Amino acid sequence: MAVTMHDVAQRAGVSIKTVSNVVNGYPYIRAETKQRVETAIDDLGYRVNMSARNLRTRRTGLITLAVPELSLPYFAELADAVISAADAAGWTVLIEQTSASRERETEVLSGRRRHLTDGLIFSPLALGPDDLDLFTVDFPLVLLGERVFGAPADHVTMNNVAAARAATLHLASLGRRRIALIGAHEGERVGSAALRTAGYREGLEAAGLPFAPELVGEAGLWHRSTGAEAMSRMLDDGVEIDAVFALNDALALGALHALHAHRIDVPGDVALIGFDDVDDAKFSVPALSSVDPGRDQIAHTAVELLLERIGATGQGGANGAGDPAPFRKVVPDSRIVGRESTGDVGAGEPCRLVSTQAGGTEVVPVRAAV
Repeated sequence: MAVTMHDVAQRAGVSIKTVSNVVNGYPYIRAETKQRVETAIDDLGYRVNMSARNLRTRRTGLITLAVPELSLPYFAELADAVISAADAAGWTVLIEQTSASRERETEVLSGRRRHLTDGLIFSPLALGPDDLDLFTVDFPLVLLGERVFGAPADHVTMNNVAAARAATLHLASLGRRRIALIGAHEGERVGSAALRTAGYREGLEAAGLPFAPELVGEAGLWHRSTGAEAMSRMLDDGVEIDAVFALNDALALGALHALHAHRIDVPGDVALIGFDDVDDAKFSVPALSSVDPGRDQIAHTAVELLLERIGATGQGGANGAGDPAPFRKVVPDSRIVGRESTGDVGAGEPCRLVSTQAGGTEVVPVRAAV
């Protein structure tokens, strides 16, 4: 005979309503009560009837995460963190890879698959500030990244300018004076490349170093191969450098490969720092210094904001007050993680952590249907 919610309530010594609240993730439950219910669920082998619950709540229990490219370590690790955060709250994540295609990003917002899940966490790359009207949607949405600002949605972004400034100053503090940048996008006005390049220039100015155009290496997609190509072009052109700031870790690992191929000692001749602090950074030779932009905090905050919207709106409708809460922009803390590629630490020593700027939450005065 199937175990019922009534059986769980009797075993735990609580009401059926309390069991329902625990199963449905209601947050305001005493920890010891929740533990008793969860123990009873485990002991009895109770399984939630998802079909019945979904019919009752008009929710699927699924959310979508749409990212440009899972082959990039940053997005793979971000997806892992989002899945973990959602799973802890009892939700399942469906992954959409857009390949930075405008058509596929538009499909994520309005296509037929959109109705398969209760909300969307979206990191656009092809869409930009001219597409704000596409983000006025009738479902819970949280934006990630730096391509779209001011949309009617909650937004979790990074301290790109401040973090890039800190990375550049970190290299300058080591006595480096010819600091190259790898990964620039010529003509870009919005997006990670533009913001991190602006931070690089701010860092040079703060350190009293002149900006030199020959020290800026262009790269298209931020892959290891493009980082190696950009670094090799600069070295083959005979540009004098003593440090490199790569705009993500994939570029940095490619640049490291090119430096090794040119028999340049890192960090003896050239110090190197990346951005994202992906897991691979710890295992390169030498271990790669990087900016940790708060990836885990980004993932957990995005899930938290989305589930709040889902809870407040049901599946696309207004909350009980008929008026959604103001949209929020959240900027997590970032920090410099110093490793061997900048000469910060020896093998096996703990990383030196330098905070770049405090994060926080900003209430954005944008109102639209959620």
